[in-house]
Amino acid sequence: MRSVVERSFMKQKYTALYERLSHDDELQGESNSISNQKQLLMEYAVSHELPSPRHFADDGISGTRFDRPAFLSMMEEIENGNIGTVLIKDMSRLGRDYLKVGQIVEMFRQKQVRLIAVNDGTDTLYGDDDFLPFRNIMNEWYAKDTSKKIRSTFKAKGDSGKHVASSPPYGYVKDPLDKNHWIVDEEAAEVVRRIFNLTLDGFGPFQISKILESEKVEIPAMHQKKQGLGLYQTRELKNPYRWWSGTISSILTKKEYLGHTVNFKTRKHFKDKKSHYVPQKYWQIFENTQEPIIDEETFNNAQKCRSGIKRYPNGWGEPHPLDGKMYCFDCGGIMYCHRTSNGKRVAQYTCSKYGKQPVGTLCKSGHRINASVVIELLRDTLRYLKTQIEDDPELFIEQMTQEENQNKDEQSKRKKSRLKTCEKRIAELEKLLCKIYEDNALGKLPEERYETLSNQYAKEQSELKKEREQILNYLDEIEKAKDGGKKFVNLMERYNNFDDITPLMVNEFVDKILVHERDRKGSIQTTQTIDIYFNFIGNYCMPKDELTEEEKEEIAKINAIKDKRHEEYLKRKASGAQKRWEKRYETRRRKRYDEKKALNPNPYEIPAEIYDQEHYSSNSVVVANSVKPDF
Repeated sequence: MRSVVERSFMKQKYTALYERLSHDDELQGESNSISNQKQLLMEYAVSHELPSPRHFADDGISGTRFDRPAFLSMMEEIENGNIGTVLIKDMSRLGRDYLKVGQIVEMFRQKQVRLIAVNDGTDTLYGDDDFLPFRNIMNEWYAKDTSKKIRSTFKAKGDSGKHVASSPPYGYVKDPLDKNHWIVDEEAAEVVRRIFNLTLDGFGPFQISKILESEKVEIPAMHQKKQGLGLYQTRELKNPYRWWSGTISSILTKKEYLGHTVNFKTRKHFKDKKSHYVPQKYWQIFENTQEPIIDEETFNNAQKCRSGIKRYPNGWGEPHPLDGKMYCFDCGGIMYCHRTSNGKRVAQYTCSKYGKQPVGTLCKSGHRINASVVIELLRDTLRYLKTQIEDDPELFIEQMTQEENQNKDEQSKRKKSRLKTCEKRIAELEKLLCKIYEDNALGKLPEERYETLSNQYAKEQSELKKEREQILNYLDEIEKAKDGGKKFVNLMERYNNFDDITPLMVNEFVDKILVHERDRKGSIQTTQTIDIYFNFIGNYCMPKDELTEEEKEEIAKINAIKDKRHEEYLKRKASGAQKRWEKRYETRRRKRYDEKKALNPNPYEIPAEIYDQEHYSSNSVVVANSVKPDF
């Protein structure tokens, strides 16, 4: 006979029979199956006359997650006051996180919901179960232990060089004869190659996605779905041709396309089923395990094309071939390409740090320079190198090797000497840390003093370890960069002329370009030094032509006149006369700008203006950048 209290507790509310099964629970046999749980709970509900039993089942979902569909539906019904009793097989079915399970049990108490765990003998109607928190802790420990065992299995598999990914990346499929081996999917591989080629042509991920979408190329999810692969086999794809720029970026960074196996790129906690990317130094890379889709040179050039580029959607012009290569000599900041607002849309590079607020604190000048000037200098330098190599390639290689070895040997000696110093000091700090720990444990060193010394030594040791890692990486790059002259000659053989400087050409030949401040700052006509660092051979300067005494005198006279005019300009600027002149000139300047803009409204159709240059030598050019007059 039920008590009056129990009957009133369940009045006009139904009983929720909650079942849950994860893939790990399946290993324990049929006793944990959903059908077995349903049968057990229904028999209990009927025998104990629990009203209106209704099933809520989550099949194949871990207890460490609480976003289970049936569980959320049950919690919503509880919030609405429709459930009076929750019946489960044991507490592990409710979840395997003791903190969250404890919160849920407390919420049940506040909502006056009766909780029954059949196998654990828990029934909140008859009072609290003192052992309930301990059961929840043991349930979480079981999930953690299972996760550790599974992770250990995957670790062993990944360390052996086998793929740990559930499915191959777009462009590969599993070999029917060996599931641990990938073979090239030619249809998808062709799309991957095209994405890399478009990147080398200067297109960004968003632009590439629009090109593929316009040509109705199926997205990777749709392509893999047709093959019975991937995560979208049971999902509906509304737009099978909608490429996202994030998808393009992901494809461009996958080293698997080089034919390598890359394991352990992600990691997750047993309570959090979402994967998180880890730093590349923790990856396990096994080279040449399958047929490559992209060669290493193309892959590296694609990464260079994407680094340091600031793209503008419209109105500012397309990405320039020099994007990502231009750097300020004084502060080391990257230089971005801008188009001036004078109706010409002339591409100019300025230091990115100069404009940071407050202006001029991170870098004293914008180091502004016309992109056309740099392109012209680069073109002439490449043409000169081409003639030198064609005349005597062996001599060029010998010269480059000697110069390269001389420079790098000196740097390597300094780096190796510093490396020994760092390693010696790191070892000393380790002994000091052990010493002060012993003194503190024996009472010879006060706790406050110990904390100060420990933090100081640990900080110094951490900084030295970072420096040691940087030196080791530098020495490794030096070793890889040997025979640079020969590699440069092989690269030069692929090109017949340099009339058109393309993004691919720039990335293949140029490592970086350093721009110095103009020799006469603020002047329209002046010289400006540009250092071009080429891949494999470093900084290269064309030989300067010897000037006659008459030419030197003529140049000196011209410079003297320019210096005088520039001094007058600076005086006008200091007195405010220059600003007043610019204000009077502003109306005419704006009118001329509007006329040019009306004739050429589309900035993409306007070619960059190439200024006439008086002269330039190997790495010093005459520039005409300023929009201000120089009288």
